Amino acid sequence: MSKALTKSQIAGAIADKAEISKKQATEILQIIAELAYKNAKNSFTLPGLGKLVLVHRKARTGRNPATGETIQIKAKRVVKFRVAKAAKDAILGSK
Repeated sequence: MSKALTKSQIAGAIADKAEISKKQATEILQIIAELAYKNAKNSFTLPGLGKLVLVHRKARTGRNPATGETIQIKAKRVVKFRVAKAAKDAILGSK
């Protein structure tokens, strides 16, 4: 299995494909990340890839794996990424 692409490698690929400088491509990536952070509360969609969604988890009981003791887990908000159907089909192939 190959290693994940670094930010620099992604910026380089975008720069080559769009015929812009690597610095401009890096700035575009940074702008997209900032937009995602700012708008994740309302959900942020990257067309063709997926959606960042803020989800509320209810309080629940769980177990401490070391001791087996029952513990209470508080309610909390978490960020999830839902992969778009187009991305799933492109990666896994359609059925």
